[in-house]
This record gives sequence, structure tokens and C-alpha cells, in this order.
Amino acid sequence: MLYSHMRNPMSRTLLAVTVTGALLTTTALAEVPRVAADIAPVHSLVARVMEGVGAPDLIVQPGGSPHEYALRPSEASALQEADVVFWVGSRLSPWLGEAVGTLATDAAVVELLKVDGTITLESRRTALFEKHVHGEEGHEEHAGEAGHEDHAGHEEHAHQDDHEGHDDHAGHDDHEGHDDHADHDDHAGHGDATIDPHAWLSTQNAATWLNAIAGQLSAVDPENAGAYFANAAAGRAELAALDAEVKTLLEPVRGAQFVVFHDAYQYFESDFDFPAAGAISLSDASDPSPARIGEIRTRIANEGIDCVLAEPQFNAGLIATVMDGTQAATGVMDPLGSELEVGPALYPQMIRNLAVTLTGCL
Repeated sequence: MLYSHMRNPMSRTLLAVTVTGALLTTTALAEVPRVAADIAPVHSLVARVMEGVGAPDLIVQPGGSPHEYALRPSEASALQEADVVFWVGSRLSPWLGEAVGTLATDAAVVELLKVDGTITLESRRTALFEKHVHGEEGHEEHAGEAGHEDHAGHEEHAHQDDHEGHDDHAGHDDHEGHDDHADHDDHAGHGDATIDPHAWLSTQNAATWLNAIAGQLSAVDPENAGAYFANAAAGRAELAALDAEVKTLLEPVRGAQFVVFHDAYQYFESDFDFPAAGAISLSDASDPSPARIGEIRTRIANEGIDCVLAEPQFNAGLIATVMDGTQAATGVMDPLGSELEVGPALYPQMIRNLAVTLTGCL
């Protein structure tokens, strides 16, 4: 029966078309570059640019800390096979720089903190943050200002007065064995030893990075350049709408005071002119000292702090200790979107969730 079927000229033609189509599809997919991204928010931006063309691999899985992470074999393989790697940089994940250098030897590597036009802010070192004052001096931008003409309204963080004696690593001072910068000072000459690495929480940085991602992908895959840049433009429009939405959400509680568990949010605070009063911990890698907890408790009690915000992976007992004897409300913020579905929709939903959590808590 099969032999008779194959003798039919029409059947042979259909079979040839089917096989040819399958081969062409396989060839097209093979030509799409292999791309790796470090954390879920960056992966989301890359996935948005690649939408309809391909999908990137995620290195640090949801729930993992980007500061300290043990690569699984599949993640090491993704780096080894990558044509392009996008990562925040050594200020966030010093271990990943080593892995990229060892495994992704043939890949184009984009360190997003170094992308032209990226807003960078100094790491804050004190438990209590000073009031923000208007001005641009707090924004240390790299050369190139495309898409950032409106930064004059951003708030400067006056947090330069207590840097001595706090030799923390990327704002994470308690990494074992790294109380000073003997091993990681200046990260191979990058000169960014005081930069807060949580720059993805600025939607303006995200908009800048969308274009940078499209540019790098187009360089290695020019046939799909039109799709990459169209997706980046659509993503930027979505971020502009998201900004307006977040401002509307925050407006009813503007001026209320809150404390965060981990000092990761100043880019969000700066973008939306919504400053935190302090952070329980500089680092998500260790518990704060009793003295620091005492400072935070005093401010909560004496200055009418309305809300204390935890994060999903942190010790709830510390929040209870800080809040003991106060009337502040609590909420949970997630700067990595660790409980969201990985993909192009994660980034805007993560930013939206920050605003919703703040509004609900305040």
C-alpha cells in the first residue's frame, strides 16, 4: 500500500514540498543566534526584542540570587553555545564575568551597565536615606544621552556623606571574604566600584537597553534586523505607557514614607520621584547588624514610617523585629520578578507589581 501511494505523482510532489518546507524551517531556525541573558528582567527585555524570531536562554533561574549562583550544566551549556550574552555586569554578578570569560569565548558580550545612555547611581551606604533634592548631579550617565532628554526632573540622592568605613561590594558588604575590595576592586579596570548595580529597575534604562539589544542582535543577525528594531520600538512604547500607569498608581500615596528590606530600589525611586526612607539591609546576602536594625526601628517609631517592605526570599523574623512596637503596614516587593512567568511580559509586570505593592502598603 505504501509503495502504491509513493508511485502516485501527486503524492511524491506533496512529499517533496513537505520535506523541503521542513528543511527550510530547520535552516531558518538554525540561523537565529543563540542568546543568553543573566537575570529574568534582562531576559524579559531580550525576549521582547527577539519576539517572533527566537528566544533567549536564562542563566540565573527564578529564586536564585544573581550575586552568588552555582551554574547548572544546562546554564553552562547555554553560555558555551551563545552567540550573544547580555548581562547587567560585574557589579551585580562578579562570578558570571569569570563564567562568561571561560565558557562564552566566541560570544559577543554586552555589559548593560556600560551601554551608552545608561543611568547609573551611587550605592547608598547608610541605613537611613537623606531627602532627595532636585537636580541631575546624582545621575552618572555614560556618554550618549539618546532617549534621556527628560532626566532633569529626576531626584538626586544625597547619600555621599557616609561612604568611609563601608567597603561593601556592589552595595553588598557582607559577602564572606570580601569585606574589602582586594580581589574585586575596579573589576578589571571598569572603574565602577561604587555603582549601584540594580539599574534594571529604571524603566528609562530598560528603554535604552531595548535599543542596545536590538543593535547587537542585528549585528550578528542582520537578516532579522527589521524585526529586532520594530520589537524594540514597540517595547519602548509599552514602557512609556507603563510609566504613565505607574505614576497614576503612585499619585494617591505620594509623600508617604516606606522602608525596604534590601537597598535595591533607588532606580525605581528616582524614576518616579518616590524615595524610600531607608533600608534594613544593604545586602541580600547577609543579615543587618543590630545597630542598623536599631537605626531603622527608631526612624519607624519617630518619623511615622507608613510601610515596611520585605522580599520573597528574606527572613520574615527580621521584619517582625524591625516593626516591633510600631504601627507600620507590611508588603512584599520582588525586584527580580521571581514569582512571574519568565518571558517578554515579565519586565512590565514586575515594575507594575512594585507600584501596586507600594500603593497597597501605603
